[in-house]
Amino acid sequence: MKDPRLREATASEPLTLEEEYDMQRSWAEDEDKCIFILLDRRKEGLEGMCGDVNLYLNDVEDHARAEIEIMVAEPGSRRRGIAREALLIMMLYGMEELGMRRFVAKIGESNEPSLMLFHQLHFTEVARSTVFKEVTLEVHVKNLQKELLELKRGLEYSEYQTK
Repeated sequence: MKDPRLREATASEPLTLEEEYDMQRSWAEDEDKCIFILLDRRKEGLEGMCGDVNLYLNDVEDHARAEIEIMVAEPGSRRRGIAREALLIMMLYGMEELGMRRFVAKIGESNEPSLMLFHQLHFTEVARSTVFKEVTLEVHVKNLQKELLELKRGLEYSEYQTK
């Protein structure tokens, strides 16, 4: 997170190592957050860590709606389908395990790769903030039926192959 472009794309502030650890501890204990580390399959062990995917269950008015975000921090792991697969898996988890029916993403208006990815996943713009320079996108799971069905088939097939 020392890269200023990465911090801008993720709307993050620079943190000390201790602040980063404190934040990670608080997230691990928070029942309203689902945070998973992304691994690049081409790399071994900790070297494979390349980003994270998150669900925030903080919509007090709509308990079937979650905010989703993705970050592929390692440049060599970008544009390889990792973000798309992780988003679909996270949305499938949110739908099946948490009862989510809609997902919202807030993306910096200059982050063209993320905007393009979310549009490919049928997210549509619902708001724009000129102050924060971000776009709010939303999708209903009914609009993801084809992608989620293909993902489930692939996951079931790979689970079958490992038995």
